[in-house]
Amino acid sequence: MIGIFDSGCGGLTVYDAVKRKYPQRSFLYLGDHAHAPYGERSPDDIRELTRRSVETLFGQGCRLVILACNTASANALRHLQQTWLSDAYPDNRILGVLVPMVEAITGMPWMADPAERPPVEKARTVAVFATSRTVSSNAYPVEVAKRAPEVRVVQQACPRLVDLIEHKAEREELRHAVQAYAEAMMIQLEGKAPDAVMLGCTHYPLVADLFAEALPEGVEILSQPTLVARSLAHYLERHPEFDDGEGLPTRFITTGDAGKVAEVSELFLGHEVPFTGL
Repeated sequence: MIGIFDSGCGGLTVYDAVKRKYPQRSFLYLGDHAHAPYGERSPDDIRELTRRSVETLFGQGCRLVILACNTASANALRHLQQTWLSDAYPDNRILGVLVPMVEAITGMPWMADPAERPPVEKARTVAVFATSRTVSSNAYPVEVAKRAPEVRVVQQACPRLVDLIEHKAEREELRHAVQAYAEAMMIQLEGKAPDAVMLGCTHYPLVADLFAEALPEGVEILSQPTLVARSLAHYLERHPEFDDGEGLPTRFITTGDAGKVAEVSELFLGHEVPFTGL
C-alpha cells in the first residue's frame, strides 16, 4: 500500500494521476485538514506536522509515502530523510513532488552528475507559482541551479489561492486572483514571456485554465500530477521491493471534519470520496 499525504485536498490531483497509472494498486490518502493550509506556517511547524502524518501512514501499513504537497516537500522532505527516517523507519521511504518537477525543468535525473550535462544552446526561463512558504524556501531555484545553472527560475507567491479553491470561490473571483498573480510575475519578467510555467501547488491544476488564460499565449504549463505519476513508475521499476501488488481498496482519511472534506473532494475528483476521521 502506498501512502499519499497532503495538508488538504490538493494531493487528490496527484492521487488521481497515480491511480490512473496503477488502477489495481492500494493507496491510503491522508489530508491534514485540521492544520491546513501549510503555506503560511513556519518551517518548524511544517516539518513536525509532516512527520506526524507520515508516521500515521507508516503505522497504517504504508512503507512508501508520497508527499503530495509542495510546501511539505520543499520544507520537510530532506529534513525528515536526513534526521528522522533512517533511524526511525530504515526500511521505509518518503518521496516528494519537488523532484519530478526539477527533473522536468532541467531535463536531468535527480542523481545525475551536472558535469555530464551536454551544452545548452538557449537558456530557458521558468516561472513558478506556489504558496508563500514554498517560495520562501527557495527549494526550486536552488535545486534547479545545482543541475542547470543556465535556467532562470522566477517565483511568484499566490497567497489565498488555496483557500479560495477549497472554499469553492466563484469563478470570477478565482480568475481575478490568478490574473493578479500572473501580472505580478510578468512584472518580474519585465513583460517577457517565460518559456514554461510550473504550478507549484497540487491545488493549482484546478485553475490551470485560468493561468493559461492569464499568461501569454503559447507558454507551456507543466502538469505536476502527470509528472509525479511518471516519476513513481520509474521509482517502482528501480525499487521492486516497494511493489506490494494488489490489495485493499483505497481509503481516504482526514484530521479534519470528514463530512466537509468529502464535499470539497468533489472539486478535485469530480465526485465525493468517503473520507473518514483519523
